[in-house]
Amino acid sequence: MGGKKYRITGDRYPRMRRPRHRRRIVLTIVAAVCAFGLVGWGTLQLIDVFGGRGNTAQAAQEKKHCPKGGKTGKVNKAQAGAAAQKPPAPATLTVNVFNATPRSGLAKRTADELQKRGFKIGKVGNAPAAYDKKIKGAGILLGPRAAVDGPLKVLATQLAGAQQKTDDRKGAELDLIIGDAFKELTAQPAAAKSLALLSHPSPAPSGDTKC
Repeated sequence: MGGKKYRITGDRYPRMRRPRHRRRIVLTIVAAVCAFGLVGWGTLQLIDVFGGRGNTAQAAQEKKHCPKGGKTGKVNKAQAGAAAQKPPAPATLTVNVFNATPRSGLAKRTADELQKRGFKIGKVGNAPAAYDKKIKGAGILLGPRAAVDGPLKVLATQLAGAQQKTDDRKGAELDLIIGDAFKELTAQPAAAKSLALLSHPSPAPSGDTKC
């Protein structure tokens, strides 16, 4: 059989290349693996935070800085401060009782009642001219400036609504000056309860951390 013969001329031949879609598939697979890895790592971190490991680490840190069987140093300092400011006992206070009203006998009866409640009684009589017939409220509790945070607060538990004032006196005695609105001292059970709260205040809940 005859036929035409073809002659190949030239020195160039077609180059064989891999189809480009295979490279894209490989890159896609690598990116997917990286994405899944990041998602898994993030999931583990969330489990650590919400699964209790963070709380465990925090508890261990608090235990490290907290003495065994007690509270943190901050609470202990607050308790020490409260103990240092413990109010004086009624038996250590001397109270002068004065009557600034037109009613007679109030100073004596009030002084006797205060004495029954443990207070020492000093002078008993009519109020000084600066206060006589000039007190509209239940009364005034008067003392030196140093008595503000202790003795005056203790005496105030015995007469609700009394005004507390200070002056330049040298001694530590207190004055209870009876005013027009005075009827009687605070009932003894209520006064005793107020005195107990003053001597043993409840600890503040904010910031207290137990070990």
